Amino acid sequence: MAQKIKAIVRSLRPYQWSKNFFVFAPLIFAQKILNWPDTAQVVGAFCVFCLLSGSLYIFNDLQDYEEDKKHPKKCHRPIAAGLISHQTAYFIFSSLSLFSLVAALLLRFEFFILVLSYFVLQVLYSLKLKHVVILDVFIISAGFFLRVIAGGIVIAVPLSSWLLICTILLALFLAMSKRRHELILLESGASAHRPILEEYSPYLLDQMISVVTASTLIAYCLYTISEETIAKFGTRNLVFTTPFVLYGIFRYLYLIHQKKEGGSPEELILKDKPLLINIILWLFTIGVILYLK
Repeated sequence: MAQKIKAIVRSLRPYQWSKNFFVFAPLIFAQKILNWPDTAQVVGAFCVFCLLSGSLYIFNDLQDYEEDKKHPKKCHRPIAAGLISHQTAYFIFSSLSLFSLVAALLLRFEFFILVLSYFVLQVLYSLKLKHVVILDVFIISAGFFLRVIAGGIVIAVPLSSWLLICTILLALFLAMSKRRHELILLESGASAHRPILEEYSPYLLDQMISVVTASTLIAYCLYTISEETIAKFGTRNLVFTTPFVLYGIFRYLYLIHQKKEGGSPEELILKDKPLLINIILWLFTIGVILYLK
């Protein structure tokens, strides 16, 4: 019984829940992190996304069952390894999804609508959209984008256009890097595991990553020095956070190209100490600039 519970928890992929921290971005940049009712709302939103994304991982693993058995790493996932039956997996998916959606409705109706949209989009991705070239990486990045919007909706704060632009570009960067890692890792067997990889090549993905990388850096730099940002926060000092963003992106590119990493951005960030320390320093610097003016 203990082994089965452990397998169920593994199938929810809790190590990937770190991406749900994106819901905190509006709270931080709205300078409301010390407002405990708003912080409690965002923590609730974070928990909703953790449970819902966990259920969606199970649904995705059910759809990818045959392909995952052929993958050198994913074959160890509980469903692909036969540790959880399909019937049990579908029951957990249905129960957690329903519970998450009800919890979202209790937090805020507008938040529920967005969470429902996220749920439908991810189900469609697992069923069909992950087989559509280029659109597949946009759907992956949309998950990050919707988390940020959700963080703003749940506490009813307006979202900066710059924050949304930077989020979508960064999410595209991570999604394309993930595709590149899959393509390099599986080599000639890539299309057998994930048919959409046949539509990509390392050269094409490198070109796309280059465009998105440059766009992300430019967008963030412009965000820090825009008059809108300066007027909103009453400071020009956000520009001093740009070195952390530059280092973070360059470090990630180094890990992709030199260390052949990037298959799981959440796992990579937690595993690579220089990258993790850089993110912590970036958050600390933003906190000092925005909250200790």
